[in-house]
Amino acid sequence: MYQETRRQALYALLGDLPPRKRPIAATLLASETRDGYELETLLLDLNGLEPVPAYFVKPRQAGGPLPCILYNHAHGGRYEIGKEELLAGRSALQSPPYAQALISQGWSTLCIDAWAFGERATRSESAIFKEMLWQGRVMWGMMVYDSLQALDYLCSRPDVDAERLGTLGMSMGSTMAWWLAALDTRVKVCVDICCLTDFQALIDSRGLDLHSIYYYVPGLLKHFSTGQINALICPRPHLALAGDQDPLTPPAGLDRIDLALRQVYADAGRPQAWRLSRYQSGHEETAAMRQEAISFLRAWLS
Repeated sequence: MYQETRRQALYALLGDLPPRKRPIAATLLASETRDGYELETLLLDLNGLEPVPAYFVKPRQAGGPLPCILYNHAHGGRYEIGKEELLAGRSALQSPPYAQALISQGWSTLCIDAWAFGERATRSESAIFKEMLWQGRVMWGMMVYDSLQALDYLCSRPDVDAERLGTLGMSMGSTMAWWLAALDTRVKVCVDICCLTDFQALIDSRGLDLHSIYYYVPGLLKHFSTGQINALICPRPHLALAGDQDPLTPPAGLDRIDLALRQVYADAGRPQAWRLSRYQSGHEETAAMRQEAISFLRAWLS
């Protein structure tokens, strides 16, 4: 009950959002076979304000409902990439792209274009943020809302096992992964890569401008720390992968989060379900991170 009350409090900070359970419509624009998987190009009505382009991939000739990953793309100032990251990757990620990596494990995957990215990059992030601010909306709140609605969409698909849903992402996608898992218990496994950022440590290190404006939620620090948001994922499995040379995740903040979550998971009797793995690297996915991410998902989702 306490966790649910805290979830509601966190969600309430995300501004004026559309109704949480509004109907979702999906239009299949194209379907094709690629190397090892089937690709669906979709147009989703998630928020009633603007359509949301998406990719859904699943193994070829898959039988029965499959585990599914809601994949969250990164930012990196590359607004044109968006959901294409799932299929083509990006320089900060390992090869192969995650579509192939996840399909090879027998999992399906959905990735949507976030506000201001991919096919939704018709206006600048700054312009969207400012307009939403005038309207009482929070850009990060609208991004999170779309992801929650995307979970609803996945649960409606007969080829998705709604009891085996995970979420994964790097950078902005990492932040989305842990927010999404904190807010929605349908996410059974969370893996975040290179963006478990302690807010106070970011302030102390004068790193606020390393994160773009979409990231900032009014009044958040009056109610939640990063550790307190992530505690809402407990007792579900959660792997965080970080680079100790990454300025977006100051090491002192990683220490603070790890200490807090070790205690939270120990108190819940699930110490093995939380892991923070730190590497001598920067803001990038290493080969070892990729291997650990897939192994963790395989251990808890398969």
